[in-house]
Parts: sequence; C-alpha cells; structure tokens
Amino acid sequence: MTIDFRSDTVTRPSPAMMEVVKNARVGDDVFGEDPSINDLEAFTADMFGMESAVFCPSGTMTNQIAIKCHTQPAEEVICERQSHIYQYEGGGIAYNSGCQVKLIEGNRGRITAEQVTAAINPDDIHKAKSTLVSLENTANRGGGSCYEMDDIRKIRKVCDDNRLNLHLDGARLFNAIVAKKQQPKDFGSLFDSISICLSKGLGAPVGSVLLGKKDFIKKARRFRKVMGGGMRQSGIIGAAGLYALQHNIDRLAIDHEHARQIAEALSKKSFIKDIFPVETNIIIFSVTPVYAAKRLVAELKKHEILAIAIAENQVRIVTHLDITTDMVRTTCEVIREL
Repeated sequence: MTIDFRSDTVTRPSPAMMEVVKNARVGDDVFGEDPSINDLEAFTADMFGMESAVFCPSGTMTNQIAIKCHTQPAEEVICERQSHIYQYEGGGIAYNSGCQVKLIEGNRGRITAEQVTAAINPDDIHKAKSTLVSLENTANRGGGSCYEMDDIRKIRKVCDDNRLNLHLDGARLFNAIVAKKQQPKDFGSLFDSISICLSKGLGAPVGSVLLGKKDFIKKARRFRKVMGGGMRQSGIIGAAGLYALQHNIDRLAIDHEHARQIAEALSKKSFIKDIFPVETNIIIFSVTPVYAAKRLVAELKKHEILAIAIAENQVRIVTHLDITTDMVRTTCEVIREL
C-alpha cells in the first residue's frame, strides 16, 4: 500500500463522484450550452456572492487570466515572494501579461497592509505602475498558513486608497475557510477576483473556477479562449467539480487533524530542526544537516510513504481525502522508528 503525501493533487475521484460524471449533462461550453458547467459556475458565484464565474482547466490558467484582465503591459503586480503565481507558473506574468513583479518578504506566505503600502510605486514615469495585489490563501510555501479576515480588510483598504485591484489565489481557500470557520462570501466581498481549485483537497480530477464581476468574467472568457482553455463537452469534469463543492468541503477538517497527528510524531524526532505551525493540511519541516531532506524522503519511500523535498533541508507532507486514519497511524509508527 502506497501512502502518497506528495500533494493533495494526487486525489482520485470517489465512486460516488464517478457516478455523477457518468450521468453528467453536457453541451458545448464555448457556446455556453453545457448545463453542468453553467450549474457549476452559477453555484460558485452564488457561494461567494460574486456576479459571475468561468470554469478553466487549471488554477494556473485562472490566475494568469485574472492577472491579464487586471493589468496592462509594463505595469506591476505585488505579491509575496513565495507566491504560486511567481514561483510555479512558468514566468507566466511576464509571458502572458508583460508585467513585472514586486516581491514582498512575508510571514509564512502572508503579507501585511503596511508592506503593500510600502511596495506601491510612486506616480513616476521611471517606475512601473502598481496595478494589482495578489494574495495566496492558504499559502503553500507557508505550510498551509491562513490569513485573518481583518488583515485582508486592511489590505483591501490600501488597494482602494491607491486604486489597485486585489486578486486571491484561493487554490486551497476551502482549507482556510474550514480551519478559520469563515464563509466564502467573506472573501467574495473583499476581492476583485478569486481563483478556486477543485482538484486539490476537494478531490475533483481537474479544473478551477475564476470569479469576479460580469464584465470581468466576460473579458476572462476571451483570454481563456486565447490561452486554449475553451473546452467543449466539459460538463463531464464540471459535474465532478460541483459534486466536490457540495460534498467534500466540511471533511477537510479530517485532513487537518491528520496533519496535526503527523506533525506531532515528527516533533519528537531529534533530526527534525523545526516544523511550521500546522494550520491546515500542509506540513513543512526542516531537518538537521545530518539527515538531509532527500535522505529522509528516500527512507520514507522504503516504507511506501511518499513525500517531497522542497529544499536541501526541507520536506513537505500534504494530507488529503485519499489518506485514511490507518495510513496516518502507519506513517506515525514509521516516523517513530526512524
């Protein structure tokens, strides 16, 4: 039995989800005629209290479309230095939007209103025009860290005062919502655009949704087409996404508890240097030089436990819906014996 903690993207559709997929109503989504996609987009827009939504193949696409919609070439995007939009989207901001990025050194992936204020360029022809602020919640490289709503409200005010748009990379937003006992509409009222991923902890096989105002989403559909994201009978995967939203949000709390249990086992080992606070389903920990990250990953693999070395001395473990209580128990036992 392989226990795969490499990412929550490795989840597989459940039998119940596959039954929904098999019976999905479909049409041509580019023509706006796929009923399953229309239902998914309407459901998510209503959930977040936003005007409209568009379904895309990936979170990278929804993020890149949002940035393209919010900016013009030679402008600037402000984000935390470990943000997914900067680190893991193939230089897409430069390639797709012709923008530069100003990076902020945050606290486990989170930035403050004061930092955003300091990062905004003055009205000077020598400087790129600051146009967009992007937040990531939860923050992947921050170990699944979550923003407090008050901190987001302060950043929103800075954006309003300086006429900047505010985007949310919410690939794991539902983990934050469950952990902090928040509501989707709390976020819908504060952001100009939100990207949510359906294929991570929620367990759908593929897909993300971009939310915003009607005019924004109309523009987003054009860029989706340009980027090759317009699909035809995509209701087959859209139905899986809708099922995930309707059935798999509350159970994310189980993943969070599993992460805490594994972190507790790790904390007792002498070769563990430090562990990021575990807020959701991601555990990031550092190992001592004696026990390099790749060596630890290799040792775990001998026991059919898969993890990822994200730096020379840093390992990431991610829990998800395919990880059972028995798998967590086995993992903790293996860790104790290392």
